[in-house]
Amino acid sequence: MKGWPGEPEMDYDVMVADDAAAAAAGRPIENVIFDFGNVLIYWDPAAVLVPRYSERTVEQFLDNDISGFYDANDMMDGGASHEEAIAWMRRTHGDEWADILEYYVANFRDSLVGVVPGARVLVNDLKAAGVGVWGLSNWERELYPIAEECCPILQQLDGKVVSGYVRLRKPHRDIYEYALREFGIDPSTAVFIDDKAMNIVGANAAGIRGVRFSDPRRLRELLIEAGVNIPAVA
Repeated sequence: MKGWPGEPEMDYDVMVADDAAAAAAGRPIENVIFDFGNVLIYWDPAAVLVPRYSERTVEQFLDNDISGFYDANDMMDGGASHEEAIAWMRRTHGDEWADILEYYVANFRDSLVGVVPGARVLVNDLKAAGVGVWGLSNWERELYPIAEECCPILQQLDGKVVSGYVRLRKPHRDIYEYALREFGIDPSTAVFIDDKAMNIVGANAAGIRGVRFSDPRRLRELLIEAGVNIPAVA
């Protein structure tokens, strides 16, 4: 199975206000909380492996049922060290995949392949409109500084919560509540943007509306439809 296990069905590019977030439906948006990977910046683990591994090997490594890569990634996002995750993969899935994970970690910066189109300008437009702009991302503690070095857009945010530092992880409700306390914002004033459905479900459980992201133009339109005063797509 490619990708993270446990992804529920959910449409892209619609405002979702289920569970505790239902009470916030229609309220003004004063804060936008962004995930990082594939929302602000592109993360492509396959790009790391191209120089050394065949297309078939890369496909198998990115199949969680074969390699356990996404389980290992979740471990690291939750606070485990590289060494712990590699050792776990070696015990549970074998030397081949553990060795590839070790190579991936050593060459991680190659997975950061650019800024998502429209993201930089959207962040700037939101800030100019007086909207709080925050970050909440699952990221391994030792690898996150590489992302901030390579991707200046992350430095533009008003504040950030990164899972590996706080040893909490999306989609669990506690990391959203931690972020709300850290940012000093009311969940009913916020919307969370993420490319994974499970993380929108988690945000809703904490009272935060969410958008499963795929289209930067549609995201801008959704925010404008919700009353955010930023320039429209011409």
